[in-house]
Amino acid sequence: MKSHTFASVWDAIEDTPQAAASMKARSTLLMELSNVIQKRGMTQAEAAELFGVTQPRISDLMRGKIDLFSLDTLMNMASTAGMSPVVKLSKPKTLPLRRNVRKHVALAD
Repeated sequence: MKSHTFASVWDAIEDTPQAAASMKARSTLLMELSNVIQKRGMTQAEAAELFGVTQPRISDLMRGKIDLFSLDTLMNMASTAGMSPVVKLSKPKTLPLRRNVRKHVALAD
């Protein structure tokens, strides 16, 4: 059996690099938002009022229900909490080869 090494758990369990990248960002935001709510000693009702959502929505966030939150929603919540979310990109290790294929188009006279 061949073993694989992954950079993160998301790389191991997600089907595509795109899905893994989204889950990494979402999980980081979700954890940081949960930490902010806890450190400020906010009730779920107070957090819900701050973010303009319902208390059950905050309960979902605090319980780590990542599949219920989009990246946009979490970014907006982080901004509302006074955080400064930043997207960091790295250069690709290698670029996929792209063939320079010319399509032939027949022109009608």
